[in-house]
Amino acid sequence: MSNMFSFVSRGSMALIQLTDSVIIDRGASFLGQCYASTRSVLVIFATREGMDGAFRLAMSGSPGTGKSTVSSLLGDMGYSLENVESLAEYFGCIGEVDPRDGARPIDVEKLQQKLESEWKQSPSNTTVIDGHLSHLLGVDCVVILRCRPRELRERLAERSYSSQKIDENVDWEILGGPWTEDFGEVPIIEFDTSCDSAESVVASIIQWASDGFKPRSPRNPIDWVGRGEV
Repeated sequence: MSNMFSFVSRGSMALIQLTDSVIIDRGASFLGQCYASTRSVLVIFATREGMDGAFRLAMSGSPGTGKSTVSSLLGDMGYSLENVESLAEYFGCIGEVDPRDGARPIDVEKLQQKLESEWKQSPSNTTVIDGHLSHLLGVDCVVILRCRPRELRERLAERSYSSQKIDENVDWEILGGPWTEDFGEVPIIEFDTSCDSAESVVASIIQWASDGFKPRSPRNPIDWVGRGEV
């Protein structure tokens, strides 16, 4: 078997990307990912047939759920990365900083219109669109990261968010955030980052994509109220 791979060190965790591997006796070509830590190794192989064609993946969820971390790991694996704010900046769909929360308002409807023509063709490389508004754009699939409200509150406090901003984001998470949107036929998957590591989430996303985005929606959507987490 011949292969090529890249290696990225992240402290005690090593990320190895097997970019191309050929098993001669079967004549099959594979993409593979391997996560190796000090105590465990997780390897996922996905056939090229299952991952046919590049696509755009929205990485959405409340602030503090780990979107940038998961996106960065996917970037290390060769995925292209974009974020909603940069896209809005490029297409002139973003306003000045709001002094009330320090955020820049994005005209999502205008951005959707701008991207409609830009995104008519599939991307040359699978692309992750990072941002809590990314699921509103014309993407091919949506990953939503969730987090237990109490833990999310702690994470946001560590970012020195104001009490009002923390409350607003935690309430948004409790209410289901992006789940209030109509995704139509776009496949969706969600993960609880208060119990799933970023590495395991990445592995699951890759497996989901390689299997044709099955299931097309979560079998048991996260409901913090129903779980008594509020």
